Amino acid sequence: MLLGGRLLTGLACGVASLVAPVYISEIAYPAVRGLLGSCVQLMVVVGILLAYLAEQSFRLALLRQPAIYKPFIIGVSLMAFQQLSGVNAIMFYAETIFEEAKFKDSSLASVVVGVIQVLFTAVAALIMDRAGRRLLLVLSGVVMVFSTSAFGTYFKLTQGGPGNSSHVALSGPVSMEPVDASVGLAWLAVGSMCLFIAGFAVGWGPIPWLLMSEIFPLHVKGVATGVCVLTNWLMAFLVTKEFSSLMEVLRPYGAFWLASAFCIFSVLFTLFCVPETKGKTLEQITAHFEGR
Repeated sequence: MLLGGRLLTGLACGVASLVAPVYISEIAYPAVRGLLGSCVQLMVVVGILLAYLAEQSFRLALLRQPAIYKPFIIGVSLMAFQQLSGVNAIMFYAETIFEEAKFKDSSLASVVVGVIQVLFTAVAALIMDRAGRRLLLVLSGVVMVFSTSAFGTYFKLTQGGPGNSSHVALSGPVSMEPVDASVGLAWLAVGSMCLFIAGFAVGWGPIPWLLMSEIFPLHVKGVATGVCVLTNWLMAFLVTKEFSSLMEVLRPYGAFWLASAFCIFSVLFTLFCVPETKGKTLEQITAHFEGR
């Protein structure tokens, strides 16, 4: 959608750049044709200047108001880390992993994944106001670190195990390991996948959305929330689009170990940058960012 919108915008700008000068030269009196013709470029550079001024005004506004830029940075970072954790890649491989583990009906993978998500998201909702946001984010991140590391180890050991046609080309030569060993390794992937989904559902799934609704002052909540949502979906688009290319460059195990590294950064970011909002009013949260 973004690429399509950019294409249409470029097409419209190209048409306007071609038609406007020609049309002006056709309808203008000779005495003012030069003036009116040059106004096309004048309007272009005026628009660029206004864009620069708007950008600079927005940045000074941010520096003068820590209650805005601090939660803004936190909100955008949380949304980015949520997608960089590798959740979409894990979900992509769910059914394939169940097939390698010799499930009788691998199509049940989506049902199992859905049940785990619902169960642990419900658990998170029940304990959110008792345990706190920071604790759940840290716990969730640590679980995802271990699970993505184990998932990468699975790919390292199998190097494109038998029967997995969906990513043999990305994983290199087919492994000559015995079938039983391959199934055992597939169960390692199943366990790490389920652990990741459970960990994600407890913390990094719901909490970034919750914090986004808590940390912004009322007068910028709409715009700031919109930017955070845009960041989330843009990162989801980029990760989904480029993950296959990343697997070709780093190999599958390297790609998931990179996701594990991002999960480590998310834990550190939570420990050093994310405030606890449990039991605080919205006014108290705003006062925290203002240093009051």
